Amino acid sequence: MGRGDLTNDEWARLKLHLPKTGRRGGRWASHRRVINGILFRGRTGVPWRDLPARFGKWKTLYRCTPRQHRPDEGLGRSRGGLTCKIHLAGESGLRPLAFLITPGQWGDAPQLIPVMERVRVARPGGGHPRTRPDHLGGDKAYSSRQNRRYLRRRQIRHTIPEPKNQRTNRQRRGSKGGRPTGFDKTTYKRRNEVERTINALKNSRAVATRYDKRAYIFHGTVTVAAIRLWLRS
Repeated sequence: MGRGDLTNDEWARLKLHLPKTGRRGGRWASHRRVINGILFRGRTGVPWRDLPARFGKWKTLYRCTPRQHRPDEGLGRSRGGLTCKIHLAGESGLRPLAFLITPGQWGDAPQLIPVMERVRVARPGGGHPRTRPDHLGGDKAYSSRQNRRYLRRRQIRHTIPEPKNQRTNRQRRGSKGGRPTGFDKTTYKRRNEVERTINALKNSRAVATRYDKRAYIFHGTVTVAAIRLWLRS
């Protein structure tokens, strides 16, 4: 087993969820070898063509990477140059639940609802997956009237601080501005768990520095890193 490869325990947890046949109907020679190659690429950030021969053909690994097609490449110019953002919902223990990739100049607040709509947590006893957390925490960048209305409609308790300008505008409108937002400092301290999860994802060089030209390939790179966090949790 090479450094960074799946441990026996991780492999035992993962193999139950893998398909038994390849895309064209033939059995893959080794699921574990292919996945270890994908993990190696994510951890080191090397070009696909430069993967070590011990993992097999690079095209096989490239095609097996999970992906989600989108109409654009998720790139835009911000103060950091040409870049993209990862918007993420997660739970304690550095476990991602859902994420969204957007161009770097896109705001944070409009992405809260799309990310929340992607949350799906399977129930041990079967049935419809859970889509509503017990409590949601976020920083002030995600504060907006639209987001708060969405969370109230879904009866999701939340702790999101209100920026000073929004508080001033609400107070200026009087009774039409609505009630003050509740805020619990103790609960808000747990917001750093999302930041820590993103930092853990960026331990993979291919996530920290986007080498993938296509957004759907980069989405797969982040997905693989997220799966590895779950296997290690």
